[in-house]
Amino acid sequence: MRYSVVIPVYNRPDELDELLGSLSSQSEKDFEVVVVEDGSTLTAEKVCEKYSDKMNLRYFFKENGGPGPARNYGVEKAEGEFVIILDSDCVLPDGYLEAVTKEIYEHDCDAFGGPDAAHDSFTDTQKAISYSMTSFFTTGGIRGGKKKLDKFYPRSFNMGIRRDVYQELNGFSKMRFGEDIDFSYRIVEAGYGTCLFPTAWVWHKRRTDFRKFFRQVYNSGIARINLSKRHPGTLKIVHLLPMVFTVGVIALVLLFAVGLLLASFGINHMSKAFGTAMCQLSLLPLLLYSVIIFIDSSTKNKSIHVGLLSIPAAFVQLMGYGLGFIESWWKRCVRGQDEFQAFEQTFYK
Repeated sequence: MRYSVVIPVYNRPDELDELLGSLSSQSEKDFEVVVVEDGSTLTAEKVCEKYSDKMNLRYFFKENGGPGPARNYGVEKAEGEFVIILDSDCVLPDGYLEAVTKEIYEHDCDAFGGPDAAHDSFTDTQKAISYSMTSFFTTGGIRGGKKKLDKFYPRSFNMGIRRDVYQELNGFSKMRFGEDIDFSYRIVEAGYGTCLFPTAWVWHKRRTDFRKFFRQVYNSGIARINLSKRHPGTLKIVHLLPMVFTVGVIALVLLFAVGLLLASFGINHMSKAFGTAMCQLSLLPLLLYSVIIFIDSSTKNKSIHVGLLSIPAAFVQLMGYGLGFIESWWKRCVRGQDEFQAFEQTFYK
């Protein structure tokens, strides 16, 4: 068998239904699907039964342990030459597996991943969040685009790897955050090659509102410091940019507050004029960045509304990551706590 598609799922039967529907219509048929229910209270067993006669699909239920262990459990049951890991909130175009096959023939690599995009059916908020996660002006294009500021590492929403390599490296670790990047680092450190497959893209829903999105990117910021502890030398300048952006925004807001006080309660005309100038200068960089995001997103999404929503999405993406990065740096690097002592909450629930 060519491919084993492994999908961990936790209380998301409706999302899984869409993903399985897209898998059932693939032009490439040499694959199996392994669904691992990770201790859900809202199970997807009936959803899997719905597709059991349309493709080679096996369903397993295990005690809740997080996405990494669930993927490992699925790979233990897998039989394909290549394992493809997908998140349950993804939907595939009909030619996804065919594109993977073509890319494999053209590239000599042991692990691979593809980009993600927003589907026309996604809400405007989802499209804005997708933009903020993939745009050059927010992430530097390192999350699956053709042009990157950093080396490409496959991510678990759309990741493929030879099954024998997966098993040799013991799959995903028990990290609470960033377990997919940790695995990608270990793949490279073991001497295996990774490739970006630009044509093997998926539609990725990500989060449905800004509150959930903030928590997601906050956890990603936490993960970056943990990853740098596990893999020295992997912290690059591009990973520091959200932290710099966050500190800059906070500084500009404080500058604006001081200027507003001076403009309102200054002791003379000169101090009030100086305060007004401070307010204007502090707002200028934020307005300029917002205009860039609005124009770029509106053009790419062909929607002014998505362009407007992309402004808060970009600030949430960068500042959420930046704040998580700062907290993790303080706890891990300054206070010397280990990753589980510093972050006791369960990431995957």
